[in-house]
Amino acid sequence: MVDLTMAHLSGRNRSQLLLLPEAVDDYVGPENPVRFIEAFVNGLDLFVAGFVRVKPKETGRPGYDPADLLKLYIYGYLNRIRSSRRLEAEAHRNIEVIWLLRHLTPDFRTIAAFRHANCAAFKQVFREFVILCRQLDLFGRELLAVDGTRIKAVNNPARNFTRKVLSIIVQKTDEKLADYMKRLDESDAGDDKVGSNRGDSGGSDNRLAEKIAAIQGKRDRHKALLEELDKTGEDQISLTDPDSRRMAPGAKVSVGYNIQLAVDAKHKLIAGQEVSNDVGDRGLLASTVKVAMEALGAKQIDAVADRGYFSIDDIEACEQAGITAYVAKPIGGKTVGKGFFSKEEFRFDPANNVYICPSGASLPVVFHGLARGKEMIYYQNRAACKECTLRSQCTNTASRQVSRRPNEAVIDRMTPKG
Repeated sequence: MVDLTMAHLSGRNRSQLLLLPEAVDDYVGPENPVRFIEAFVNGLDLFVAGFVRVKPKETGRPGYDPADLLKLYIYGYLNRIRSSRRLEAEAHRNIEVIWLLRHLTPDFRTIAAFRHANCAAFKQVFREFVILCRQLDLFGRELLAVDGTRIKAVNNPARNFTRKVLSIIVQKTDEKLADYMKRLDESDAGDDKVGSNRGDSGGSDNRLAEKIAAIQGKRDRHKALLEELDKTGEDQISLTDPDSRRMAPGAKVSVGYNIQLAVDAKHKLIAGQEVSNDVGDRGLLASTVKVAMEALGAKQIDAVADRGYFSIDDIEACEQAGITAYVAKPIGGKTVGKGFFSKEEFRFDPANNVYICPSGASLPVVFHGLARGKEMIYYQNRAACKECTLRSQCTNTASRQVSRRPNEAVIDRMTPKG
């Protein structure tokens, strides 16, 4: 019998024995996040949350427990590992994942299929996490910061078409078809002159006819896409991922989704999230904050956002929902670009329903109209502008006109006085 006491071990083996823990559990400290993941997922009712295959069938070999795969996905989220293949690799080599999954090693197909089958259930997991944070008093429930981020869709930019691009493609194919048809007519006319002695012209005509058929097919496909846009009223269409959209210019993602996040100010925890395919953030503030308010159980809350969210209608919707919004107002327009007074330098007097211009003159209502489908009220004082000494700083026309939306008072209430 071999005696394996420390005295009989070589110096190298003795150092290895001292450096390496005897159990995997020793590698994972009590403050390690994977212990929280383990406790959090074990406390969930995955069947109620909507996960499939929570209860295995009585026959056949049982599959992976959805709880284990959910733990793997949460770990990947915390460590910015999105790929199913990379998650598979972590299950083989990452000591934290080995501890979390108890040496289970699902392949990437199993991991991807789990996500695909349980997309809706992931939302419920997020709600459960928010509820847990509420119970631990981790949310201040007083102030939310809202912003958006773009994520890439599985849709090549070449397979995304806007209405403008489709119209150009159809127009160019029509021009090509017209050119090829003209060349066919010229070829036929040349054949008539020489009678039946066609030479190699028959082969040339066949190749030309093939090109015409190919272009006609391309034209018909893009024309059908354009008709689909007319039918749905959308501005663009994606062929691989139909819900994805080409994002606004300047975004790092070309074709993808607009993810909206509402973050609670106390501990910077996400309180609400929404997935949108809107190319910009305008009009998404109220809907995003409402989701967060529901999760937080708040009736009133403040919300801040950058100027990309500025929308009078959206801020009004916030006000009606008990949300006090603070959104930076864009300052620009044609007048500012020309070096004239901005609209912000005209003070609105709600008692008399007039604007007071920088020179102190009153601009009353002159007419109502529409601008980009929105009702507008226009204010103007031609007589005062005619005699105004600041006219050169205000306008290069006979008089300055100021427009206002009927519900623009919400902006006045949002803007701090002082």
